[in-house]
This record gives sequence, structure tokens and C-alpha cells, in this order.
Amino acid sequence: MAPAPIDSLDYDRFWRRLQQIGLNAYESRAYLVLVGHPKFKALELAARADVPRQKIYEVLDSLVEKGFAQVVQEKTKLFSAIEPKLAVAHYITRRHEQLQIELSEQSRAANNLVEDLNRVHREGKDGRGTLDFLRIVSDPGQTAAQYRRMISFCAEEYLEFSRPPYAVNPLDEQLVKEARLRGVVCRILLESTEPDEPTRRRLSDYCAAGVEVRNSPHLPMKLALFDGRRGMIALLDPLVTKPTWTAVTFDHPGMSEAMRGLFEDYWNRAVEL
Repeated sequence: MAPAPIDSLDYDRFWRRLQQIGLNAYESRAYLVLVGHPKFKALELAARADVPRQKIYEVLDSLVEKGFAQVVQEKTKLFSAIEPKLAVAHYITRRHEQLQIELSEQSRAANNLVEDLNRVHREGKDGRGTLDFLRIVSDPGQTAAQYRRMISFCAEEYLEFSRPPYAVNPLDEQLVKEARLRGVVCRILLESTEPDEPTRRRLSDYCAAGVEVRNSPHLPMKLALFDGRRGMIALLDPLVTKPTWTAVTFDHPGMSEAMRGLFEDYWNRAVEL
């Protein structure tokens, strides 16, 4: 008895459903043609299934390996379909087993990865193995954000060399007075300029709040230090006409100690306001 033909609507539907379970487009077409006929030579199947001749042997080998086709050896090699209920069930079982193996291997790899990343994370939090304690910031907005974040968390001492141009003018910054109200020792060293009347009023306001301010004829850089550990240095680019600052933020007690020594030297030689 000849097998029942597959009409065009069913063919399209079966073709898409075979691809949903894991066959590719060529494999799906070839298997549907085999299902509707007892056996085929490879090149005959290529023509019927609209599979390129140079691809048909690769497609048939894959169908045999996946359990959807078998080789019938007569005078020439012929191919026939494995019964669908056997082929699909066997294929899904094998796929499930392969996925289980892959998931098990991925799980072992993930566990090893987590252990390695945790070690790197712990070293990073302990300050070992990275340069996270040193960061270059060239955008003025980012520099201002870093400054405000550091002074917001300052608990004991805040020191600053202040000179224009400013990403943040400490005399206009409410966070400085708020730090003083928290009990933070605040000392600001200004590079000499003739203050205008609004600046004089702000200086008077700062002094009344307990912020110490002195004047120096020259400051070598912009500098802010927080709690003897964190800080910012801003250096003027000497190669451009328009003043441009590049800031370096750090979280390093040795660097802070060296910068604090520089601050004290200039502070001791400065004029009180």
C-alpha cells in the first residue's frame, strides 16, 4: 500500500514543527519526503526535497545520526525514513540526555568560576591586586561628583588647596559647612586673589562656622584630602592655552600622608585671613 501523500498545507505545518524540535530546514524537508515514500537514492531525494545536491549527503548523514533515517543497502545505497513515533521519541530522549550532560558540565564550570571570581572580589575589596585606589578623571562634572561624594562621607578632617578654575568652589559649597557642623576639622588654603565683596561675606561666614582659611601666594596644584586616606589631586595641563585640569582620585594612606605633608608645609607659610 502506498503511503498517504502530504498536502501542501500539512507539509508546511510539519516542516515548521520538525524545526521546532531541532531539525534544520533541509533535514526537515528531506525527512518529510522520505516519510511519504519507501526509499530514495540520495540525488533523487535532493531533487524531491529541494536540497542542494552538494548538501544532500551531509543532510542524510545527519538524519541517520539523529535517528530519523536509515540506510538500505541494495545495488546502490538507498535511504528510508524511520517510523515517526520511534524517530521523534528516540531523538527527544537523546536530546534530553545531552542537555543534562551539558547542564552538568556548565554547573561544574560555573562553580569553579564563582570560586575564582569570589577570590578576585575579596582581593579587590582588600585593596590587593588592582589599581582601584587610583583613578584619573578628566571631566569636570565627574570631578565635582567625586569631590562631593568624598566630603559627604568625611568624618574627621578635610584639607584643601583651592585655586581656579573650579569644578567645585569650596567657598560656594554647602557641604563644607555641613562637614564642619558634623565636627570635621576643615582647613582651606586659597591661592592669593583679591576677594570681591560676595567672597568676603562667604569667608566671614565660613570663619564663623569654624572653617579655617588661609592665603598663599602660590599653590602648585589643586588638592583635597579627606580623613587621612582619600583625596583628589588636580594638575594643570601645561601644553594648552586654555587652562585644563586633569584630576586623580586616590584611596591610599601613603599617598594621603605625603600630600598632607605638602599641605602642612604650605599652610604653615600661609597668611591667616
